[in-house]
Amino acid sequence: MSTAKTQPTDANVADFINAATPLKRREDAQVLAQIFAQVTGENPVLWGPSIVGYGQYTFVSPSNPKHTGIWPKTGFSPRKAQQSIYGLKDLPEGAQPAPPAR
Repeated sequence: MSTAKTQPTDANVADFINAATPLKRREDAQVLAQIFAQVTGENPVLWGPSIVGYGQYTFVSPSNPKHTGIWPKTGFSPRKAQQSIYGLKDLPEGAQPAPPAR
């Protein structure tokens, strides 16, 4: 069975955010951290080296059912080039791929 490479870590989220560059990215990440914590009611967890995640869900890959894992329900990554925001996965339907367009 294959699992996702990006996993939750024990790294300190505040230290990670405080090390983000440039300064504007760090400031934006600090505001996002407050908003995500307030809205989700979850504590942040650093996933892999660069994703601040809130909550988690289990997924099964639609293309390879042997590929399963956990992923944050929502989160962000204060990357140097751009801020990346990950969508909310709260209901089981949210973890499934959308049906093909007809």
